[in-house]
Amino acid sequence: MEKITLTGVQETMLQTVFARAQESTKQDGKIVDRKAEEIIRGLDYDFTLAQGDKTMSSGVIARTIVLDRLVVNYLKKNPTAVVINLACGLDTRCYRLGCYGRWYNLDLPDVVALRKKLLPEDGVISQISASAMDESWTDSIDADGKPVLVIIEGLTMYLSEAGVRKIFEIISAHFPKSTVFVETMSPFFVKNIKEKSIEGSHAKFTWELKAARRWRRCSRISSFRESTASSRAWRL
Repeated sequence: MEKITLTGVQETMLQTVFARAQESTKQDGKIVDRKAEEIIRGLDYDFTLAQGDKTMSSGVIARTIVLDRLVVNYLKKNPTAVVINLACGLDTRCYRLGCYGRWYNLDLPDVVALRKKLLPEDGVISQISASAMDESWTDSIDADGKPVLVIIEGLTMYLSEAGVRKIFEIISAHFPKSTVFVETMSPFFVKNIKEKSIEGSHAKFTWELKAARRWRRCSRISSFRESTASSRAWRL
């Protein structure tokens, strides 16, 4: 069993992988995520708060459904695409979905160190240890003229406007013809919804939907799709 010592925003990735694993084990679950189940079985961590947080788990599954379908539809049209998953945490989308050229999972050094223990990756799946706001990570991407898809899930709501702007500027400068799928959080949710499991990690929501839209308009990114975690996703 791997004992977990992460705190703050990085700790929230444990809540999200737990939510996916729980949903996957249900007989009528909306998603199947065997890798998430495998990860949870290998962790020494108290998931009590996550287990009782229905708001958090519903939001995680809703955004998973939405983004999975967006990514699948994109890859059907661009099967050789290079996918860059920023602030990946313990995301397992690269295992659930196929038909891509290369897949890069990027996160901070301590997160990637844990990921390497739990999910050894090689071949078409690579791991990059860096901050999404550190432009040097782009040197590790081998796009070679192929379509580029950037996924930003569970990140922007924890950053300042300047931080999100920096990420968009990096993507726009190095991958000007890329497509970006980004999860955003509505101002209402930021101000009014309290997730027990997130409070337990001492992470705080700060980012809002309107600012993300402003940077979409200012960028040279060719395509931008946003997903807000919502109960409506269950009906897609």
